[in-house]
Amino acid sequence: MAAMEFQPLLEDIVATLRPQLGQAGHVADYIPALARVPAAQFGIALRTCDGQEAHAGDSTTPFSIQSISKLFTLTLGMRELGEALWERIGREPSGNPFNSLVQLESEHGIPRNPFINAGAIAVTDRLVSRMDAKARMLELLSSLCLEGVGFDEEVAASEAATGFRNIALANFMKSFGRLDNDVGTVLDVYFHHCALRMSCLQLARAAGFLCRDGVHPHVKEQILTERQARRVNALMLTCGTYDAAGEFAFRIGLPCKSGVGGGIVAVVPDRLTLCVWSPALEASGNSLLGMKALELFTARSGLSIF
Repeated sequence: MAAMEFQPLLEDIVATLRPQLGQAGHVADYIPALARVPAAQFGIALRTCDGQEAHAGDSTTPFSIQSISKLFTLTLGMRELGEALWERIGREPSGNPFNSLVQLESEHGIPRNPFINAGAIAVTDRLVSRMDAKARMLELLSSLCLEGVGFDEEVAASEAATGFRNIALANFMKSFGRLDNDVGTVLDVYFHHCALRMSCLQLARAAGFLCRDGVHPHVKEQILTERQARRVNALMLTCGTYDAAGEFAFRIGLPCKSGVGGGIVAVVPDRLTLCVWSPALEASGNSLLGMKALELFTARSGLSIF
């Protein structure tokens, strides 16, 4: 299926779901700056391994990528630290909400995986020790999607003002000696990463290395090794959608990473990367229509890792 053949499919998915816009789910109102985002929006975009693109709906509208940023934070961490990254971070599904403190107590401040909030904070701490992590993130994403990417400072400030649970997570890990840097410094970087603004089309481009065995989508450069790219995809499948990862594997059958801004990135290894966005969330914090769109896409295209 070439990109030209995907275009009618994406347009059909938008037409199918448009009547449901704003009818169910809730935006992430616990972050004040996200509470004002109109729920009745939906976009979908994909990029194939050979660089063809298709997109429909609100696919070029920038939104707060939130926890999708954890995918790229992990990528920077794996590039910089290799296997040493896993000394303080696990690789198992949590089975708990993304901002839960419960397991940190019994597991001595070691987060279950890099895609829950505690895990991403731990990865960010390792990056802060070695680089200007804000600048490097912007550099990486701008390179991957061939255009400038920026932070939404209003969202970052809103998260910093109300992110009491993330502050608690960071301080709890610090108490176990799992963070090397000042908690405030680490959280400032973490909140900015979550406050990145990108569109579906930009994210489909940026994640392209994950369907190309770690190779940059535009130039002959390894972003990750082939083995590392496979591991990131495995973690997306098992841990990338909070405590709904089993449901995603069952219904969609693709590695996915979601964010409470309403975006979901999905990977079909050796074929394409896909991003959907709709701000209204279901109970686990995943986009309600985004999940439906991915289910329609895999059912109608026949693409799955299973």
